[in-house]
Amino acid sequence: MIRAGAAFALARVHEADDIRLVHATPSLDELWQADDHLPLGHFDPATLANFPRVARRWLQRVIEPGTPLYRAIRLRMHGEIKLGRWREFEAEQVIRWGRGLVWQAEVAFGPFAVRGHDAVIDGVGEMDWRLLRLIPVMVGRGPDIDRSAAARFELESVLLPTVLLGDEVEWLAGDDDRHARLRMHVPGDAAELSLRFTDAGALAECSCLRWGNPEGGEHRFVPFGGLWTGERRVQGCLIGTHMRAGWYFGTPRYADEGEFFRATIDALELR
Repeated sequence: MIRAGAAFALARVHEADDIRLVHATPSLDELWQADDHLPLGHFDPATLANFPRVARRWLQRVIEPGTPLYRAIRLRMHGEIKLGRWREFEAEQVIRWGRGLVWQAEVAFGPFAVRGHDAVIDGVGEMDWRLLRLIPVMVGRGPDIDRSAAARFELESVLLPTVLLGDEVEWLAGDDDRHARLRMHVPGDAAELSLRFTDAGALAECSCLRWGNPEGGEHRFVPFGGLWTGERRVQGCLIGTHMRAGWYFGTPRYADEGEFFRATIDALELR
């Protein structure tokens, strides 16, 4: 649970059982419903004139002209997570640009369930997972968690392409028309993301060097990333619906040792 929880989260969310976070951080509903006058403006393809060609191609593909510049996304998902062996989970997540994310889940452990959350809000990361809601399985806070969670927030923000148009994001051309890099100016330790696109222009991979300790011991920068397949158009945005992710991404260790997360997005909403 510790290795996986440091990267992505698990959970079936019941509104009545909403898990409150430390540091007075918001619940899922509070993060989603916060009123900061979103969205701001609408997408005009002309604003992409100075973007690298590969970025223009992808952003014009996944955002329809006139789409509101959404800054939050809410997801429901299910899948498998590798905790010793592959185990089923259900989860709900809110990602909110400028603040962070909360991911709550429930993971099946035979007749029991582990429930909890991963979160990063305003640069402060946290993990809290418990068996039968009482027995701590994994609780993590501190500078290493903050640093790792910041990279997770950046990686998962590609689910919300409208935030990749703003001044907080710097697009850099890759080696060819199928690769790009970007830097996000967000609270915490910023990572440089590498994106790979298919010949048809769909997002295929997103990766970075991420602060973590997948083998235990001291934290360090480790290749981390995900593979995307499938797409769904919702509220003017074309968003990936299937992903697989893990440590040692892009190395021979990924398939056997690194991959630990497989998810399908069942429902999503933007605001």
